[in-house]
Amino acid sequence: MKKKVLSILSLSSIFLVNAQQQDSLKHKKIEEVVVTGQYTQQSINKSIYKVEVINAEQIKNMAATSVADVLNQSLNVLIISDRRSGNSTANLMGLGGEYTKVLIDNIPVVGDIGLGNNIDLTKLNINNVERIEVVRGSMGVDYGSNAVAGVINIITRKNSQKALTLNASVQEETVGKEYDFKKKGEGRHIQTLNVGYNINENWYVGANINRNDFQGFKGTQEGYKYFEQDGKRGYLWQPKDVLNVDGVLRYSKNKTSIFYKFGFVNEKLNYYNPTVGEHFYSVTDRTYFSNDRDYQTTRYLHQLNVQTKLGAVNYTGDFSYQTQDRKYRDFKYDIPNRKVIGNKGDYQSYNKADVFYSRGVFSNFLDSKKIDFQLGYELDHTSGYAGNIAGTFKGTDNVKRKIFNYANFMSIEWNATDWLSLRPGYRLALSDKFDAQHNYSLTARVKATENDNLRLVVGSANRFPNFDELYTYMVDSNHDIRGNEDLTPEKGMTVSVNGEKRISTDSGWNLGLGASATYLHVKDRIESVTVSRQPLKYQYLNLNKYESFLFEANFKAQKKQLALAANVAYYGISKKLKDGDAVSPNDFFFTLEANAVVNYTIPNVNTTLSLFYKYTGKTQEFVLSGDLKKPEYRIGERDDFHMMNFIVTQPFFNNHLELSLGIKNIFDVSSIRDTTLPGNAHEAADPKINLFYGRSYLARLSYNF
Repeated sequence: MKKKVLSILSLSSIFLVNAQQQDSLKHKKIEEVVVTGQYTQQSINKSIYKVEVINAEQIKNMAATSVADVLNQSLNVLIISDRRSGNSTANLMGLGGEYTKVLIDNIPVVGDIGLGNNIDLTKLNINNVERIEVVRGSMGVDYGSNAVAGVINIITRKNSQKALTLNASVQEETVGKEYDFKKKGEGRHIQTLNVGYNINENWYVGANINRNDFQGFKGTQEGYKYFEQDGKRGYLWQPKDVLNVDGVLRYSKNKTSIFYKFGFVNEKLNYYNPTVGEHFYSVTDRTYFSNDRDYQTTRYLHQLNVQTKLGAVNYTGDFSYQTQDRKYRDFKYDIPNRKVIGNKGDYQSYNKADVFYSRGVFSNFLDSKKIDFQLGYELDHTSGYAGNIAGTFKGTDNVKRKIFNYANFMSIEWNATDWLSLRPGYRLALSDKFDAQHNYSLTARVKATENDNLRLVVGSANRFPNFDELYTYMVDSNHDIRGNEDLTPEKGMTVSVNGEKRISTDSGWNLGLGASATYLHVKDRIESVTVSRQPLKYQYLNLNKYESFLFEANFKAQKKQLALAANVAYYGISKKLKDGDAVSPNDFFFTLEANAVVNYTIPNVNTTLSLFYKYTGKTQEFVLSGDLKKPEYRIGERDDFHMMNFIVTQPFFNNHLELSLGIKNIFDVSSIRDTTLPGNAHEAADPKINLFYGRSYLARLSYNF
């Protein structure tokens, strides 16, 4: 560990020495703006919430391939990849993807099992992102159900400073040591194209296309051509090919702005079964086969956004229709002869959702700088479908359900003095499936000076049960696992306080300091628990609770071509778990995380050097173990690990051409020891988790017009 820390300090010192030895270009500071949780677009310094912003320049410097890639650099965020489905979801503040609301331009993203939660971040297009805003803590008043751990709001590009913009790029990456450019049978291959055109001062049209071809990661496996019967066939990370196509048409005049956005996603994923069997075409003709599966996911988005004034009143309206269909087809594959036995057949739906969503917000009723209030509504109508292959459900092979949710919310923003702002809020949510839900919030911002802010935020949110928790019914001679249609929504609440200070020195440094503390509490957590030992039965129940404390410190500094940031987080988690007679202690387990980012542009040649580092400390939690007759809770652990990326970007020909070269995951992290994942009655948990695929190298060539 000492060598790793020394290497980090050495690289950082090189940046600092170069920065102070070189002259620089004039640097114009632009105030960042945010929209998440705001009445209207607001400077980040005046935001009522603490918002983490990752802008387009930072994303470009990362050479990120997906939203998951970007968020992996943030503290308290762990991206968990599912080997079979190929999905990667965000674990925020120790809670899984079902507790985090993912939005694109304030619209919840439709996913396999919900609206806005448990979203596969590798399907989201990173190519047209203007910035990503992350707010930690329960935001049920503003964003409704499932915004328990926080909100991730992806803001896309909808205008351009030039009459015509054209950007095309090609990015090639190794996947660990695996790469093949000629046949493209290994590695990652990305092609992007962006076009934007200002028709006149009022109209803008833009389109972009992004293809991310990931050929899988073998790791300890041997690929799809391997046919030894030792469980080594296939991939640790399944091959997947994602195509994103987006288009936007925007009109803006005076105080009115309207945009329509179209989105299309097509993902193809191949699952290669590690189990190999024997197949006989005849008595003398034998071969080896495996039962493989293809997945295909298509998603369509239509969104209309209207921002205008109705007299003095500000109005923002969002309307969207989204549909996602995840299909599959099973087939028997003759491995030595590289052919399908029989035929692949037609795709069948695995999970499907059709969602109509609308949100309207009215504010500035009094046209006063002293006091303002906001009234809003939110509604969504979801038609959900889960095929029998996605789970076993009661009463039918497939499950079709329609859920209608409607909510009204309001808040009052009162600038009590020049230095104190208060904003209480309330939401009433109605559903045809669950009882009425009430959420509350209170935020306070103290402005000691123009550069010093102190914020207090209290908020609540609910998480609704998903399809599996409600409708699972797997009962046979070996299993008895049941959903529960009487489940109630989980209830989350957070309290946080944070302070920040900005300093500008005579020597040209712009500094930012911050510290925060957050408490999160979730009760009535839904878990699959043992309800009977003899015979053995499992059912989903509202039993458990979850608590966490998060303490953070932040530092930013910028001078001329040098920008650096360092953050430290120390968080503790307590879970009160119950399974039959076994009850876990409610001890807190604490984890340390830290990250650092350094960007330096060499004058005259304009070469940009970017270093990204993140340390994730050892995590612990109680895990159910022991035999079925006498289970008990033990302490499980996930080892600590270090991540570091280094990217060099060089423009040519008056910035029309740009070449980036880099190394990701310098410390070569792939699988780490993890005993926090419990097994079940028939299967032990894998003691390792595949978080990454080791050290990789990248090259990106971009053309800008």
